[in-house]
Amino acid sequence: MRSSYGTTGMTPVLAAGVGVRHGWTWVLRAASFRLEVLEAGRPAIGIVIPRQVARAAVIDLLGGLARPAYGELRVLGQDLTTAQGRTAVRRYVGIARVSARPQPGRRVRGLVGHAARVANLPGRDCEVLAAAILDRLALTPWADVPMRAAPPVIARRAKLAAAVVHEPELLLIDGLLDGLGPRDTETVAASIRDLGRDTAIVAIGRDSAPLARACGEVLTLTDGIIVRDLAPVSPRPRACL
Repeated sequence: MRSSYGTTGMTPVLAAGVGVRHGWTWVLRAASFRLEVLEAGRPAIGIVIPRQVARAAVIDLLGGLARPAYGELRVLGQDLTTAQGRTAVRRYVGIARVSARPQPGRRVRGLVGHAARVANLPGRDCEVLAAAILDRLALTPWADVPMRAAPPVIARRAKLAAAVVHEPELLLIDGLLDGLGPRDTETVAASIRDLGRDTAIVAIGRDSAPLARACGEVLTLTDGIIVRDLAPVSPRPRACL
């Protein structure tokens, strides 16, 4: 899978002293972190955020759906403190949320195909793109199963497929590794590791252990501040805290 946007070589995420508030709660306060592009690949970086509302706010921030209250934030070379930068980065990013609810009756193939059509990639065959990512993630046998009837591990991998069908530069994952048994956790983690071969990934969840199965480095967020490195393994994305 190769990106359609030609931003390869840029630092996927660079945050310096970023703060963002959700309602009256500061979700990030003076947070600084950096996800590097490595020649040998792009291992995922995980961030532990216990509160669901905070996880959603951080995903919105990195995906260009929210504006930082202060600090510098660049994603894929775009300045997310500006409206223009946030609009631009939304084309480069894929978001997979465990909380996302597909339309009633939508099947696995339909979810992924719809995501390809919404991406509006000129000159690309949406059905071919959908079939390719379903095959890559071993979802073809489940393609005609309704999302709401699919086992949780299949539904979560289908959400991954829908998030990357347009070949984004950066994949943001919210909670897909939470609440699964050991076998299903490893299955989803294996899909994330596979996608990480050619896509920069930031995965957010409530527990460090599942994230460590998929990520090369796991940080934690406490009271809006990234405070420590939980599972560094070299070579990995580096966090400047």
